[in-house]
Amino acid sequence: MKVATKAYGVIDVDACQELTFSQGLLGFAAYKHYVLFDAERQPFYWLQSVDAESIAFIVINPFLFRPDYEVNIDNEELLEIGLSDPSKALILSILTIPPEGGLMTANLQGPLVINRDTRFGMQAVLSDPRWKIKHDVMAELQAWKKGRESPC
Repeated sequence: MKVATKAYGVIDVDACQELTFSQGLLGFAAYKHYVLFDAERQPFYWLQSVDAESIAFIVINPFLFRPDYEVNIDNEELLEIGLSDPSKALILSILTIPPEGGLMTANLQGPLVINRDTRFGMQAVLSDPRWKIKHDVMAELQAWKKGRESPC
């Protein structure tokens, strides 16, 4: 299928890249159909609305910079996207990258949870006080790496 994207113009995407968020995303409830595809630079992805070319998000796997990240969601909520096995979940965080070159931050309080089998997703809101809407990705990555360095 062809999709008009914010970043790359019109592109071809495979059906397996289509995602449905029946409740939409926070602040974007009207937009329920998206495609997920690789960004030019890894480890980033684009989550592009199929319905509106101007609605697109850069997302990342939060475990890349916070291996201790925990997504505790009630099982009943997960059943809304047909997810009974947490190992079938794809977890992504929406990034904010200011155009003027400020800090790149990730929303760890509102992760995207996607059922890999059905391609239905939801945006959760976590109550764990460790997870905020603006985590400095580079600082978190450096802190994690520093904590793993051997003192010898």
